[in-house]
Amino acid sequence: MAKIQSPELCKDTGVYEARKRQSLRARYFYGLIFFATNLLAWFIRDYGAKVFHGLHHNSVCGAGDSKCFQSGGVLRVSLGCFIFFWLMFATTFGTRKLKGVRNSWHSGCWILKFLVYAVSIVAPFVIPNIFIQLYGEIARMGAGIFLILQLISMLHLISWCNKRWMPDPGSNQCGLFGLFLSTVSFIAAFAGVAVLYILYVPNSSCVFNIFTIIWTAILVKIMMAVSLHSKVNEGLLSSGIMGSYIVFLCWSALHSEPRTGKCYTEMKIGKDGNWATIISFIIAICSIVMATFSTGVDSRSFQFRNDEMQSEEDAPYSYEVFHIVFAVGAMYFAMLFISWELKHPITKKWSIDVGWASTWVKIMNEWLAACIYVWRLVSPALLRKQPTSDLESVTHNPTI
Repeated sequence: MAKIQSPELCKDTGVYEARKRQSLRARYFYGLIFFATNLLAWFIRDYGAKVFHGLHHNSVCGAGDSKCFQSGGVLRVSLGCFIFFWLMFATTFGTRKLKGVRNSWHSGCWILKFLVYAVSIVAPFVIPNIFIQLYGEIARMGAGIFLILQLISMLHLISWCNKRWMPDPGSNQCGLFGLFLSTVSFIAAFAGVAVLYILYVPNSSCVFNIFTIIWTAILVKIMMAVSLHSKVNEGLLSSGIMGSYIVFLCWSALHSEPRTGKCYTEMKIGKDGNWATIISFIIAICSIVMATFSTGVDSRSFQFRNDEMQSEEDAPYSYEVFHIVFAVGAMYFAMLFISWELKHPITKKWSIDVGWASTWVKIMNEWLAACIYVWRLVSPALLRKQPTSDLESVTHNPTI
């Protein structure tokens, strides 16, 4: 006989479902706020000196020239965005249930939150320049933290793909889709290395580019060899996806080299300010927003315990993780807009993340990603070996 649910239970279930949908929709509103803040930072950097010309005589601007609206303007907007998401982090910390005031604050009250956002953005423009420079130094560290969080999220995604589409070593499943993705990933990785060599090594004197590209190819081969080792037996899918990812990081690093370098080859797209430059700039901003959004949503990557049971009353994701990722993401986009340079930024209109500082940050991020991935492969085998050796020593020593 079918069990009949009470009307009160059905009503509670409907309320929780509505609150869950509202909470999931709220993520996209925060993403739009973050996207609008990126556009505001770009506008102030490139056109703020003309639009706010009267502020040049303000003591907040320091020297009173356009630099106040380049690195300083970007840092002020970034600080405002950081304050807003930090306040959201503080006011939603520990929210685990869909009922309560903090959940309603996270998912609703948009008029009040818009006022909080407006005040957070305006307030840094009345702060003396010395504090903005201090924030810039802190933002460098925050941007590095964001890169690490993004890498953790990427490794979690790779692990999820490997578990979903690759069969277990002891099963009889074939895993054709996983093999197909592995093949595509490795083809993309090695083809990407070849394309990088064609684009960024126009002559044999480009030693730095040659070394970077060849070392990237070596890292891809090392990851493939380690993943196929008998004691690791991870398969090709995870190493293929990771190989494509570090090739992408290598391309991003080489693309950030100063345009005046002899090893930079223009793609014949014309001068700055044309449609190709504008489109690539918009794509870059969208990439920043998507990277921040995907990292913030992936709260499971940053949990120490994943064995907790979920009920219909639980929040669908971690609000505090979501907001703190957006807070450090504000620091990250500030560094990209000023090319990681605080005192002498190399900025041009419709440009983003260009300069040797940006290049080295991305190269170090690529090498760190490869090292962490290889350690993630070999660490289980190393940790399994230690208890075995201890057991053997106990077995061969009868006095114990």
